[in-house]
Amino acid sequence: MPVQLNSNPLVTCIVLNWNGWRDTLECLDALKQGTYTHLTVVVVDNGSTDDSVARIRAAYPDILLLESGRNLGFAGGNNIGIRYALAHGADYVWLLNNDTKPAPDALSELIAKALTDRRIGAVASICYRADAPSTVQVWAGTRVNLWMGHARNTTEPREDDWFDALYGASLLIARPALEDAGLLDEGFFFYAEETELCLRLRKAGWRLAAAPGSCVLHKVSASAGKNRQLIDRYQTASTLYLLRLHSPAPRTAMLLFLTIRFLRRLVRFEFSRCQSVWAGARDHYVGS
Repeated sequence: MPVQLNSNPLVTCIVLNWNGWRDTLECLDALKQGTYTHLTVVVVDNGSTDDSVARIRAAYPDILLLESGRNLGFAGGNNIGIRYALAHGADYVWLLNNDTKPAPDALSELIAKALTDRRIGAVASICYRADAPSTVQVWAGTRVNLWMGHARNTTEPREDDWFDALYGASLLIARPALEDAGLLDEGFFFYAEETELCLRLRKAGWRLAAAPGSCVLHKVSASAGKNRQLIDRYQTASTLYLLRLHSPAPRTAMLLFLTIRFLRRLVRFEFSRCQSVWAGARDHYVGS
């Protein structure tokens, strides 16, 4: 049964860095302006091959920087920070993408929403495009079709019960929810990790929620850039794994997902992207 947390909870913010020290420093600059003071910030460097560690430590020597030693993916890297946070008494863990700039009251608004209901396991911010700050990129989260592997983030306000999953760019998770449902699944490398966690939270009886007053600017696809082939590969592998874990008919759903994904690219003569989908499918089946 979910328990009531205190009214001034300790939050650990985890910022995952991979060869992105410029974005990370901008994110840390924004966090420094935050109004919520019961906060610890932890940077996890996920096996960067540039000079990220030196740059971040030089700019912010007082912020703890944990090194993974190699690229463990989104789930593996964040789990290093989550385990540290739980071991050091955090009431909430705030997963924050390094390519974001949270508004000064972004965390205060997340906490305020989380404390309205002890059954809330996770709360997401409203993300706006960094290159067009008045444009909503994602309004907190999505619905997930577990028959076709389709999930499209909403850009319109929704009631909390509408969400199947929340967007992981700025996601506050309650300690009891993590202790109940578990951490991020490290079977994912990139994409759908937070979706799978949210599905698990809901199955365990936790609620998901949006914090309309929590605003975050987000640079779209900063980690993967605009490499559609790479994105196709990761998304294919991750969606297959998600369907395998949560679809009511995994084999049928996975076949339907792959068929639709191939056909959409074939009709557009995007043959290189078909190869990427095939590579993603191979990654999943070889690794499973």
